[in-house]
Parts: sequence; structure tokens; C-alpha cells
Amino acid sequence: MLAQNFEVSRLAIPAVSVLISFLAYTSQYFFYNFKPAPLTLDEGWALNVLALCIWVCYYRACYVDPGRLDPKGKSMAPSRQEKDQSTGRQRWCRRCEAYKPPRAHHCKTCKRCIPKMDHHCPWTSNCVSYFTFPHFFRFLFYTVLGMGYLETLLWQRASIIWHEREMPSYLGPSVAQLVHLLLLIVVNSVTWLGLFILLIRTMSTILFNTTTIESWEIERHETLVRRARVLGGSLEGPGGVNIVIRKQEFPYDIGIFSNVVQSMGDTMNIISWFWPFASTPDRNSGWTFETNGFEDASVTWPPPDPDRIPIPKGSYSVNDPEIPLSYASARDQVEAFDRRQAADSDRPRPYSTVQRRKRFHERIQDEPNYDSDEDKPAGPTYGNNSDEGEESWRNSEGERLGDFGVDEDVEFYDEDDIPLGVLVEQRRGRQ
Repeated sequence: MLAQNFEVSRLAIPAVSVLISFLAYTSQYFFYNFKPAPLTLDEGWALNVLALCIWVCYYRACYVDPGRLDPKGKSMAPSRQEKDQSTGRQRWCRRCEAYKPPRAHHCKTCKRCIPKMDHHCPWTSNCVSYFTFPHFFRFLFYTVLGMGYLETLLWQRASIIWHEREMPSYLGPSVAQLVHLLLLIVVNSVTWLGLFILLIRTMSTILFNTTTIESWEIERHETLVRRARVLGGSLEGPGGVNIVIRKQEFPYDIGIFSNVVQSMGDTMNIISWFWPFASTPDRNSGWTFETNGFEDASVTWPPPDPDRIPIPKGSYSVNDPEIPLSYASARDQVEAFDRRQAADSDRPRPYSTVQRRKRFHERIQDEPNYDSDEDKPAGPTYGNNSDEGEESWRNSEGERLGDFGVDEDVEFYDEDDIPLGVLVEQRRGRQ
């Protein structure tokens, strides 16, 4: 399946290029040969300039590097990283074996953490990130603008044909021209509508300074808040620890104009927001972000999630129950997770950070009634089906976190305390 998806993704850019060429250039061939209303010089210039803007922006959205962790990030002092005071966590990616900056996520396709990752776009075969978002927005903007202009020209010619429908057929366009016009109208209209909706959604993320992933996290957080209100203000984590859930404001909404400036590469030059040849944001930026100050400085985003907190101390390795998980290397823990998924689901399993639990509603429904708290067994209850965990939670549009290109295993189970070996190395460096 992964090989098939890889092959399909390789065809995405050629397919989009063929679509652009079909609409931008075969339409001009039709117009030039449409005798009742041939293409004027101004219309030809407008179509070709807009097509050039689309090509430039699409190329940059596809091939500009979305960013990667600075190798120095592995030796960053923990004080420079955001820390969740409610759980004592710091963001650490076990795939990259490095600190994870704020708003970064590990892309399962790019195989690395992407700064301010919005999503992995299948049509550009690239991540929409802090560095590529301006190019991606300009591509959508000029595509919607160019296809909208083409739509008006197509319907003008279609209306001429309709008004002259009573004339002899030999005086009008040929059957091939009519079929060509119909194809252009259908393909252009459907594509324009889809991209227009995407442009509106992208503009809303700019105005509120959110990413597609963060919008998913906001909805997830609101769901957890509603659950916690019903259950007394807290939810139980995998280790049986109650986590207090309270409404938390999104910290990166710093005002409409400032949001737009940050989203478009930290520049206040309005012309550069729409200039196809505008420079890519500075590679030294994109790792820290201004916050609105509505929450305490010790509170970080995303908010606490009972299904994403670290497992309690004393957890053991999958392969050797005698070896504490904290002493296993990051690479070994990832490989252990992969082996766990391939193993028989009925085999007894010790607790670990990668074990999955049943869905929330299934845990509530399946929980037996005990006469007293003493009768209730200690420890969490885990599901056996790897597709029934909370990582499979979907938002109102039916989207999972993995639908945006994020490595779900990393986001839900590998974002834990800093490995002991790294802490020891930091301590030696300070000494």
C-alpha cells in the first residue's frame, strides 16, 4: 500500500501540470479559432501573465524545502524549549532524536519534523510549512484568479453560441469545437470551485494564524473539555493519573494584521505577499513564535491530552521486561513499536508509551461497576485493536491527524520525556 501511494504521489505534479497546460493553452487555441469572438490582444496577455504566475508559484510550492531541524537543536538547552508544567513534558521527537520546536510536527512522508507544519499536500508532493506557505497561498490565489478570468471568457463564448443557435450549423463552430468548449467549461468550473473553497479556508487560517493541524487540535481540545465537564473536570490518562482539563485559549492568534504578517513570512511588505518571485522566509526564523499572552507562560500548545501524556515511571521495554523503557535508545523504542504492531494482539503486553487504548466512549461503556474503589483493579485498561485508539479520533469533517500527513505514531506515542541518555549528555556538557 505504501509503495502504491508513493507511485501515485509521483504522478501528482505531472497531473497538475497537464491540467494547467490544458486549461491555460488549449483554451487559447479554441479562442483564436472561434470566429464569432476571437481572443483579443489584451485577453491573450492577461491569460498568459496569469498562467506564468501560476507556474512560478506552483514550482516554488513543490520544490522549496519546507525546512528541517537545525542539527544544533539536538544540543539545545531545555530552558529554550517550551515545557508543559502540568505534566513536566518537553517536546521531543524520537524519530528525529531531537527537540521538537513549537508548532512543528513530524511528517510521515518527508521523514522529518517540519516547522509550523500545515499539512502535506499530495498535489505538490511537498509539505505546506512556515517556509512554503507563502508560495502555496500565492499559487492558490493566482490559480483561482486565473481560472475565474478564464471562466468569464468561456461563458462569454458559450453565450454567443446560445444566442446564435437558430443559425445554420455550417455558420457556427464545429462539433469538435463544441466538445472542446464543453470540456473546458466543465473541468475549469469544477476545479475552480474546489480551489476557491480551499483558498477561503487558507485565508481563514491566515487571519487567525492557525494551521490545518492546529484547527484539528483546537477541535480535539474542545471535545476533551466537554468530556471533562461531564466527568467532574478531569480525565484519566493511560497510567491511571487524572489530568485536569480546562478551556485553553489558542496562543498564537496575535491580531489580524500581525497574523497575516507572520503567515506571509514575517514581512509587512504587502506587495511581496502577492509577488510570485518573493523570497522564501529567512531560514533562521520559524522556530519560535510570538504568543498573545492570554494564558500563563508555563502553559503550552497543544493542551494536555490524557492519551498523549507520558507513561508513568517504571514502564518496561517490549522485548525485555527487565530493562526499563527509559534506558532504551530512541531508535530502539521506535523499532519496538513497529514490532509490537506486527505481533499477535492477544499476547500479554507490559505497559509502554506506545500502547493504544480503546475509544473514549467504549472505555466508558465497557467499564464495570465496582462496589468500592478497593475492588477496582489498579492500572489502565487497553484495547487490543490498534484502530480503536484515541489516535483514530476524527473531527467534524471526518479527518484524522494522519490525513494531514502527520506521523500519528510519533504525535501520540513518541512525544514523551527527554531520553535519559540525552539528559546525561546535557549534564556532562554543563559540567
